[in-house]
Amino acid sequence: MKLISFNVNGIRAAAKKGLLNYIEEMEADIIGFQETKATEEQVREVLFGLDYHIYAYSAEKKGYSGTAIISKTEPLSFQYGIGIPEHDDQGRAITCEFEEFYLLNVYVPNSGSELARLPYRMTWDATLLAYIKELEKKKPVVYCGDMNVAHTPMDIKNAASNYNRTAGYMQQEIDGMDRYLSSGLVDTFRSLHPHDVQYSWWSYRANARDNNVGWRLDYFLVSESLMSRVKEAFILKEVEGSDHCPVGITIQ
Repeated sequence: MKLISFNVNGIRAAAKKGLLNYIEEMEADIIGFQETKATEEQVREVLFGLDYHIYAYSAEKKGYSGTAIISKTEPLSFQYGIGIPEHDDQGRAITCEFEEFYLLNVYVPNSGSELARLPYRMTWDATLLAYIKELEKKKPVVYCGDMNVAHTPMDIKNAASNYNRTAGYMQQEIDGMDRYLSSGLVDTFRSLHPHDVQYSWWSYRANARDNNVGWRLDYFLVSESLMSRVKEAFILKEVEGSDHCPVGITIQ
């Protein structure tokens, strides 16, 4: 199976920049989208005609956040949100159950330019980890999405100037990722490419993408029991249409 995660930064805007062609070219079995900025009906309208089952979860606030999963195989079950109202009004998480794993697709809250949402972000990380551990009691988990953190200096171009100053590279956020990994989840890309410096997000400013001044914010984490079946982990930096690019894995 080929699984893709892609923050599209507005699925309707991305569609005008070639998203449907990219979907066809990627030939994925499952794709998780983040930051769709659209209602379920709008997502279905954009993706109409594709040979996928579509699950879309929108925020109460129009044009904000939002996630979607499309899958060639119909899941056994699906859930919007994580079952906690204070976290479930922003359309940030969808879980689809397949025969051998759960796929959890998430758009993790950004701490904000003034770090005003950093405390909420910390609460979110802890709550989501508890949710994942509950899922793992039943079967392994594939957790993908825009996690809004550069985990190590390898994952951000200008580490020293951003450390503890910029949302996405605060020590509290790094600690949150550490807790995921110490609890039995594996960063698939870093596990298979321990020395590769690749990014999945670039600012729209100062020609950052052309100059490869980026951050790795998009991940696939999997339960340890599933990692032996992950044969590839990749970043598709040539795919445009958003300030992020898709990331993915193949599972045998």
